[in-house]
Parts: sequence; C-alpha cells; structure tokens
Amino acid sequence: MINLQDVILAAVAYLIGSIPTSVWIGRRFYNVDVRDHGSGNSGATNSLRILGKKAGAIVLLIDMLKGWLAVGIVYFSSYPSGSPQRIHLEVALGCMAIIGHIFPIYVGFKGGKGIATGMGIVLAFSPLVALFCLLVFILVFIAFHYVSLASMMAAVTFPLWMTLTHRMHYKWVVAFSIFLPLLILFTHRKNIARLLHRQESKIQLFKKKGN
Repeated sequence: MINLQDVILAAVAYLIGSIPTSVWIGRRFYNVDVRDHGSGNSGATNSLRILGKKAGAIVLLIDMLKGWLAVGIVYFSSYPSGSPQRIHLEVALGCMAIIGHIFPIYVGFKGGKGIATGMGIVLAFSPLVALFCLLVFILVFIAFHYVSLASMMAAVTFPLWMTLTHRMHYKWVVAFSIFLPLLILFTHRKNIARLLHRQESKIQLFKKKGN
C-alpha cells in the first residue's frame, strides 16, 4: 500500500535526480548550455565533449552521486532494514531518480540519458553489481571507443549480474532489473541508429597531442 511517506520520499528522489549538473556547471563557469551543442543532451559524455575532461569528470561524479543519494534517502523511511517494503521503496526511489535525470523539472524536462545516475543507483543497490557493470563498460569502451555502446552493454548485462549475485525473489527488483536496461536502450535510440550507420562519434581519452 502506498502511503504519504513513500510519496514524499519518491518526490524528493525525483528532485534529486532532476538536478541538471552539466547545465548548471556549463552556464555558471563556461557561459554555455551543453544542450545547445554536440548531442544536445546534458549527460556526462556531452559535457566531456563540450566543456572538457575536468568538467566532464565532475558532472559524471555528481550525476552518480545523485542516484546514490536518491536511493539512500530510504533511511528516512519507517520500514525496517531488509523488509520487502523497504526494498520496494528503494526500487521506487531509484526509478524516480533516473526519470528525474532524463526529464529534469528545473530545466524544461530536457536532460541526460541516465547512465551516470543509473550507475549511482546500482551502486546503492549493490557495489558488487556496479563493479561488474563498470568492468563491462571499460572493456567495451577500450575495444571500440564508443561511450554509447559501452553504456548500453553495461546496462543490458545488469539483469545478469543481479541474477548471479542476488536472490531475485522480490518482484519489484526483477522489474527494475528489466526496466533499467530497457530505459537506457530507449534513451540511446539515436545512438543505436548512428552505430548501425557507422556515424557514431568515438572518444579517445588518451589521444596524444598533435595526432
């Protein structure tokens, strides 16, 4: 049963997820709205392209922190640790946070694609699962240099890692393990089209100067 406590915490999780890190940093320190350049979204990758490595790293870390904090506010609930109600609320908070990141209320509902915030959410659920997803991301990125492909591969393996490391006997945990990768694939639909047409931009983090 949904109660007022759950509704309030879900709303707070959405507001946390909605914090438009790259937009605020870009406007405040670079006089740039990252959504007007590059891919047009406010994620960490576009921030890296438009604002540079330092700003991109800051956006990445803060966006991850948003997801982690949003799930963490479950500690303000009255549900005992490990209870089904608490676990279901954690899932709801994670969903609200990533929806907030993609559709942020502060800047006209035009946000990022959910990767960094999603990783923060997964980290709050299970550091081990987050590590496995990160390893998939790193391996795919090193092999192909496509952030979008690496992000999607990390997302689609998320249900596998959840299955291998957890007892998936809570229906909302199972639902979230399916919802998250589907959402990530949806937000990357344009990237998928560019990958299929070999038009997606690669990122070389350690490209030598002069090359």
